[in-house]
Amino acid sequence: MDIRQLARGTVEWDRIERVIHTLADRHDRECVRVEFLEADNWLSTPCVIDDTWFVKIVSRQNALVHALLTTGRNVGAVSAGTGGFFDRFDTPREMVEHEYDATQRMREIGVNAPRPIEAFEVNGLGVLVLEYLPEFESFGTVSDRVVADRASELFEMLAALHDHGLAHGDLRGENILLCDGELYFIDATSVHEDRVAETTAYDLACALAVLEPRIGPRNAVQAASSVYNSAELLSARRFLDFVRLRPDHEFDSTQLRSELEKMADLSQ
Repeated sequence: MDIRQLARGTVEWDRIERVIHTLADRHDRECVRVEFLEADNWLSTPCVIDDTWFVKIVSRQNALVHALLTTGRNVGAVSAGTGGFFDRFDTPREMVEHEYDATQRMREIGVNAPRPIEAFEVNGLGVLVLEYLPEFESFGTVSDRVVADRASELFEMLAALHDHGLAHGDLRGENILLCDGELYFIDATSVHEDRVAETTAYDLACALAVLEPRIGPRNAVQAASSVYNSAELLSARRFLDFVRLRPDHEFDSTQLRSELEKMADLSQ
């Protein structure tokens, strides 16, 4: 069994049925078609309903795993020389309500994200319902040429978040989608709103970590420098080693750090 599936656990079928029946009732549908997804996900049981809704079912075990991951991220932030800035959610309902709110806020400032439909609780399970994006690809699966072509746009989307005092907090290839020629962000986590400088630096380190294996460190830094100034980019250095320790990022932090420092020297 995959470690993510083991950590995520299994929600009993009768509880899942109750969620689906509740969702159908809330939207006046007599029956619905459900497709469960083999998603690379620690924190929910995902499914698609009627090719219309993307649904996350969050259990107490998912909430516990989230709390443990958040603690680890905050320890990593402290090791990078800052205080912890990730928010923790202790219940499934808190988790889905946060993601609903975060997704709505991204859309309000003009950043592409699936339309949030509702978040509620059924029998101790948190349920998040989002617009389903058909035929999407993630940055983890598109070609290197597509990644290179869209790299600057990725940083423009991040800058829109940061300019409004927001951050993504969990940027990785699987959370950047390409659908109908547009980039979308999904799965934003929660960070302290009074720590904009640190969360911006962390997001930048994650974005560079996504791009470096695909387009090389120089091109990744050049794409970032088209949107962010040298001081902002240099601040990402402190988080590169921390991001490199995460299981969902594999990149050359030494080469990235070198390119960031070269860029700073040229800009002086």
